Amino acid sequence: VQLQASGGGLVSAGESLRLSCAASGRTNSWNTMAWFRQAPGKDREFVAARFYNGDTVYADSVKDRFAIFKDNVNNRLYLQMNNLRPEDTAVYYCAADRTFYSSNYKPSNIRDYDFWGQGTLVTVSS
Repeated sequence: VQLQASGGGLVSAGESLRLSCAASGRTNSWNTMAWFRQAPGKDREFVAARFYNGDTVYADSVKDRFAIFKDNVNNRLYLQMNNLRPEDTAVYYCAADRTFYSSNYKPSNIRDYDFWGQGTLVTVSS
């Protein structure tokens, strides 16, 4: 069971990036997948999650700018990030869990996920 995040880099404010998370192992049991991020000196925070039924939920700070989606054929989770801001600068992590979370619950706690990938650094210059 492994998650591998990639796609980070240095961009200017207003530009876009797409992060990718490659999943291996028993991926058919990963019913909830998410992206978190951690800025220097700050706690890891929730960015977006995709439920088993395809529903999605976002942090208020990225709503309408970021989109989480999954390619089931290639077992990849993506985070499309548009109109990036300097405050989006962070190491981004993908996470997965077998739990069938209800869409009425926002799985935004790091304890909601058992599997984590290594991070990919996103730097947004002003």
